[in-house]
Amino acid sequence: MTRTSKRVTSDIEIAQEAVLAPIKEIAGGLGLNEEDWEPYGRYKAKVGAGLLGKLRNRPDGRVILVTSINPTPAGEGKSTVTVGLGQALNRIGKKTVIALREPSLGPTMGLKGGAAGGGYAQVVPMEDINLHFTGDFHAITTAHNALAALLDNHIHQGNTLNIDPRRIVWKRVVDLNDRALRHVVIGLGGKMNGVPREDGFDITVASEIMAILCLANDLDDLKARLSRMLVAYTYDGKPVFVRDLKVEGALTLLLKEAINPNLVQTLENTPAFVHGGPFANIAHGCNSVLATKIGAKLGDFLVTEAGFGADLGAEKFLDITTRAGRIRPDAVVIVATIRALKMHGGLAKEDLKQEDLDALARGMNNLACHIETIQAFGLPYVVAINHFITDTEKEVTFVKEWCARCGHPVALTKVWEEGGKGGEALARLVVRTLETETNDFKPLYDLRDSVEDKLNAVATKVYGAKGIEFSPKARRQLASIEANGWDRFPVCVAKTQYSLSDDPKRLGRPKDFTIHVRELKASVGAGFIVALTGSVLTMPGLPKRPAALNMDVGPNGKAVGLF
Repeated sequence: MTRTSKRVTSDIEIAQEAVLAPIKEIAGGLGLNEEDWEPYGRYKAKVGAGLLGKLRNRPDGRVILVTSINPTPAGEGKSTVTVGLGQALNRIGKKTVIALREPSLGPTMGLKGGAAGGGYAQVVPMEDINLHFTGDFHAITTAHNALAALLDNHIHQGNTLNIDPRRIVWKRVVDLNDRALRHVVIGLGGKMNGVPREDGFDITVASEIMAILCLANDLDDLKARLSRMLVAYTYDGKPVFVRDLKVEGALTLLLKEAINPNLVQTLENTPAFVHGGPFANIAHGCNSVLATKIGAKLGDFLVTEAGFGADLGAEKFLDITTRAGRIRPDAVVIVATIRALKMHGGLAKEDLKQEDLDALARGMNNLACHIETIQAFGLPYVVAINHFITDTEKEVTFVKEWCARCGHPVALTKVWEEGGKGGEALARLVVRTLETETNDFKPLYDLRDSVEDKLNAVATKVYGAKGIEFSPKARRQLASIEANGWDRFPVCVAKTQYSLSDDPKRLGRPKDFTIHVRELKASVGAGFIVALTGSVLTMPGLPKRPAALNMDVGPNGKAVGLF
């Protein structure tokens, strides 16, 4: 796959020119019978969640996690490398399945544009995946807002549960970036329109229902987790759960199709599950447990990714997802780009295309920290240099030599430009590492540790902080969490993705800093404690020039400008 023109072909043009195999062929290649899956058009399918039980006696394939250094605002290509590595492993004779998250319309229409990989390492049909896909996000949005409506209706109709409207913790959601909805007042207009109170919206990917869908092992587990969700407190301070409203059955009904993993393919017809989409900076940042576990049963290798850097997605995959799904990871790929390393070395965003070995040298500290994080979990790892066409030979050589001096296995990948062929060196290195390195995987903390100790462990061992500092509000919330017995959950830190600290402007490997926990939230159904740090928001805003301004529909009905 080489280009004959100097013009760089866009991701969407590459995807639209691809020849896709009928989804029946992709499912058949995995050994699935027609009763195991349901077609959603020619190139998409839903695989039944019950398939996992059918495959329970089949051995698991190797689970490879792809993570990265702290990214630039445009991202560093984890999804691209995940897809390219999966394609490459298949090229060298390893039966491989990929598992990715579904893109959110918020960043798709906002800053990043499409999120289905890039270049010749994409999952397709890219247009469908980036927009409404199979309707999973709409189902989650509907279930979440149905609960909000049922909660407000309960209060309006007499409030037999004695719910304090000032202590409702269940907001509404929409899968868009809309800062105007962060704080709203509802119920205005008189008695017939409900009880007036303050409310707000989060983005759908921050919904606890999204997290639950991605952590549930089957439909019964989904329903049980939904029933445990905390929605409010009574006037006398007692927690109110979904089960008290008796609506967990209705919520499960709305999600009974969404829990089934989505099967698609890559440009090279490698099977890919694309399912669920929690953000890693405000949630746990991993695709569904069901997709990962089913994919591992169907392939010799399962390649998955976790959002943003190893300080966010990877830490949460290893401390939260592996516990919820009883998954044992086998190795980690840490993606680094020359441009992000230079940015961490102090180079301005507009200057990243120019060669600067001094900035690159300074930026290596960020990569070093993420490598140390994976080492702390006891896992084998390799470094993947995700090649950009602006990288110079001297810069690539510098990173390779730094890795060699430090004893870190490294491979240059050109999967964006060459697809699976450009990832074969990485694929062989991953296989060799699995064969030669010891796996001593262990989560970073014990669940019996206090919430404060868990947060300190993540802050000091992963971020390199001096420790954590609770706001008075967070201290009060911590006391409530402990009093209710929720302190045995893992922690899920909501933090900026751009820095190891909670300040997005402190790039590289900052020293002598504290993580400021401003708020704690008990996600009892999902089974973790969310710690909101710094100024991270659960409802993002749009940039000055949103990606949506470049989007359109061509005369042939094809999407334009998705990326």
